[in-house]
Amino acid sequence: MRPFHLAIAINDVEETRSFYVSRFDVKVGREAQKWIDFDFYGHQLSAHVKPEETSPVQTNGVDGKQVPVRHFGIVLEWEQWHQLAQKLRRFSTKLIVEPYIRFEGEVGEQATMFLQDPSGNALEFKAFKDDEQLFAK
Repeated sequence: MRPFHLAIAINDVEETRSFYVSRFDVKVGREAQKWIDFDFYGHQLSAHVKPEETSPVQTNGVDGKQVPVRHFGIVLEWEQWHQLAQKLRRFSTKLIVEPYIRFEGEVGEQATMFLQDPSGNALEFKAFKDDEQLFAK
């Protein structure tokens, strides 16, 4: 699979660096005064200082929870997802949607959770019980 590139707006480079490095063990790539790149699980995440482009998260109801409409994230391995959930709890990271299992015992069973970075960007981390069901109907 080829790496994906995503650019997001942030309020502050140092605050963003601290958040992503401490919680997700990402590596920092190139950087300048107004932007920073991360190796986000093998993908290029570019964070650009543009506070006027950050905005409150808008949500839609899914499974009785308010899920951020605009979000990005990564599909982890099942155990890796559980380890990240524990790590986020240790950091007392505020989660928009607490970790839970969707479609339990059904096709497409998945673990998911949502959180925001310090600039309000919403992230989803998920894992499938069976990765072959990523695009299951």
